[in-house]
Amino acid sequence: MNFLVIGLSYRTAPVELRERLGFPSEDLAGVLRSITALPKVSEAMILSTCNRVELYAASQDPAATGERLQRFMAQYHGLDEEQLRPHLYIHSGRDAVRHLFRVASSLDSMILGEPQILGQLKQAYGLAEAGCTAGPVFNRLLPRAFVAAKRVRSETAIAQHAVSVSYAAVELARKIFGELAGKSCMIVGAGKMCELAARHLAGQQLGEVLVTNRTLARAQDLAEKFGGRAVPFAEFPLYLDQADIVLTSTAAGLLLTRSRLEQIIRRRKNRPMFLIDIAVPRNVDPQANQIDNLYLYDIDDLNGVIETNLRERRKAAKKAEEIIEQEILRFYGWLRSLEAAPMIVALRQQVEEIRRRETEKTLGALQHLDAADRRAVEALTRAIVNKVLHSPLSVLRRAGDDITGEIYLEAVRRLFDLDPAPKTAAAQQTESEDTPKQDIVL
Repeated sequence: MNFLVIGLSYRTAPVELRERLGFPSEDLAGVLRSITALPKVSEAMILSTCNRVELYAASQDPAATGERLQRFMAQYHGLDEEQLRPHLYIHSGRDAVRHLFRVASSLDSMILGEPQILGQLKQAYGLAEAGCTAGPVFNRLLPRAFVAAKRVRSETAIAQHAVSVSYAAVELARKIFGELAGKSCMIVGAGKMCELAARHLAGQQLGEVLVTNRTLARAQDLAEKFGGRAVPFAEFPLYLDQADIVLTSTAAGLLLTRSRLEQIIRRRKNRPMFLIDIAVPRNVDPQANQIDNLYLYDIDDLNGVIETNLRERRKAAKKAEEIIEQEILRFYGWLRSLEAAPMIVALRQQVEEIRRRETEKTLGALQHLDAADRRAVEALTRAIVNKVLHSPLSVLRRAGDDITGEIYLEAVRRLFDLDPAPKTAAAQQTESEDTPKQDIVL
């Protein structure tokens, strides 16, 4: 059994094509059943997000299955196959495992280190489990991918630096004030960017949150989400001296001049004030940055912070890639140990059959031996076989410990002309979900 993935992502296809190829969540169960109905496909999973659409499959014939899945994607979405082909990538075997582990660890994400993809992958796996299209291969491989992702996040700094405007604003506020708990905040504007920033700030145990917007109802809705208070847009400057943190993102142009902010700082008795102006055009006079104890950052400043943080994440990604390779080796170590079991059984059976046949032939020529002598000969031949097999079988049992195990398994297969039979369908039925088939080859 082999593992493969076929798909496209923001790296290979424009958004116009990606949005046409997305699978609606309500259709996924039926689509998964259609995929597993294809020849030689035993398991299937679909990862469909705004940045990637990928079909994962376990198949006895990965090359032919890759072609069938490509045709399936084109036909399902009403596209010409040749139109789709240049944008697709297909990985099988170890390359497919590596791709899965990198996707789970957000090393292949548009925003390096973002956390959403792992949850999306877990959801995709859950749907495959619920629809009975995840079997022995996925049930071992996906949990291993989740372990790799967890290690990457806990053992590297890949997720420790802000790479979104809203989160960068919160990170800067924390650097200025140290602790944000109890600090008051005013949000000027109620658009998506303000809401995202407010969401990040809400986790910091702030004190009072004031929200203003030209549409009061919209301000009230946003204030209600975060336990804040809405104030009329025409009056918001009167409340500014109460705010330690001010976030502005409106299309109203210049709202706060340097002279007005100087008055506000005086009313605050020179207590520090942090302003984040992410509006274009800007809402706050850039000259205000010259006021003592007032810290003003605009969208370009935040983008500079983000670029610096991205460089730090890219450094962390190098260690993350090493973790991925370690987890791939662990997975293949497990796989080799799985292959070793039927190999050991087959080798023992072959040698035992030779021993039995030759012993019977010899004892047939030694008719004068009594029962005790015959038992002694049987015991002797068994002891010889056990002694001869002890060392090679010990090596095979340790086949999963390192990469050389694969070499030993192949050598034994060829030297003794072994072809361990896969389990019967009945045996596979009784297998636990966490124990993959013995004929998996990834």
